Amino acid sequence: MTLGVAVIGAGMAGRAHAAAYRVAPTLYASTLPPLRYVSVGDLDPGMGALAARRFGYERSDTDWRAIAEDPSVDVVSVVVANALHREMVEGLVAAGKHVLCEKPLSDSLEDARAMADLARAAGSVARVGFTFRRAPGVAMLRRLVTDGTIGDVLHVDVRYYCDYAADPRGPISWRFKGAPGTGALADLGSHAAYLAEFVAGDIAEVSGGRFTTAITERPVPLGVVQRGADVAVSDEREAVENDDYASFSVRLASGVGVVEVSRVAAGHPNGLVVEVYGDRGAATWELERPGELSLVLNDDPPAIRGFRRVVLGPDAPYVRGGLAMDAQGVGLGQNQGFEYQARAFLEEVAGIDEAASLPRCASFDEGVHNLEVLASVADSAARGGAGVAVPAQRTS
Repeated sequence: MTLGVAVIGAGMAGRAHAAAYRVAPTLYASTLPPLRYVSVGDLDPGMGALAARRFGYERSDTDWRAIAEDPSVDVVSVVVANALHREMVEGLVAAGKHVLCEKPLSDSLEDARAMADLARAAGSVARVGFTFRRAPGVAMLRRLVTDGTIGDVLHVDVRYYCDYAADPRGPISWRFKGAPGTGALADLGSHAAYLAEFVAGDIAEVSGGRFTTAITERPVPLGVVQRGADVAVSDEREAVENDDYASFSVRLASGVGVVEVSRVAAGHPNGLVVEVYGDRGAATWELERPGELSLVLNDDPPAIRGFRRVVLGPDAPYVRGGLAMDAQGVGLGQNQGFEYQARAFLEEVAGIDEAASLPRCASFDEGVHNLEVLASVADSAARGGAGVAVPAQRTS
């Protein structure tokens, strides 16, 4: 059996998926079937062709339907604007493809629920990508909670500060269009809310929802907008419709927490921080220092009690055998999360037993629940910060 791989979307995250599929077979033992790298799709022919050449895919396509109709393609990542997810996923699943869809699952709960219904009835694998659960430091935080090292969770704090929209001269794009809650909350808050639950347990209620649009208008671009790349702009300006900043409190099954996200936080190119505090200690992790975490235990002698730096190595999740150099302190980064995610997805598609695989990728039902959390935040904000119950995640 050979698995044909394609990626729809040649932007920054799409390139990460394309590269990750190339690396996935080199992680751990060689248990995957041979892979054929077929296509990178993008509306912009130059971007698609460049990504295909760079990562060794056979061709590029400007219409995603060419990928759906190609019988040699088995596995497809969908890495495009959120509003396009449903149409593409439905078409790909109807064509029998295995689909890994980027988060958030869609731009609306209605579409996300329809996609989850489709996934449940599909004969192929459909998963949603939440890559930060694959960070060894985040997985270690989860272990420190589940094995009781830091005790019962008292509160969890997740902060995701970015500066990709901090410059008011930055061009308008689809990211700045949509209702309140579709901006920083959807982009960054989807990650942050997911991690709060991944580390500390299900969110039962949100409150204190607040949105701020700090930069109210932006110039219209004269070319294709890519995150992290320069593009010429015109003198015309358009209104920013959604949130630059969002924050909210959460009530968990055990404990409480705060989530805060910003896309206009100058000086933070990628500032994700997860902190979990228990009744026996605390642990924190920062994406800007991904190869380590900080840990304090209440049983430490008072004279030396304080956060200690723990350098992650082979005893941390994912590291042993997963990296070409898997020794202590060699280094980790965000790209590894995409690689572990691709490996896990391919293992499931290949039918490798879950007990012999990496943890499965998140289900579409988890993607729906993530959007239900965000919708509850938007409801809270619209009601002046009132508490809003979050529906329990569907499990069947």
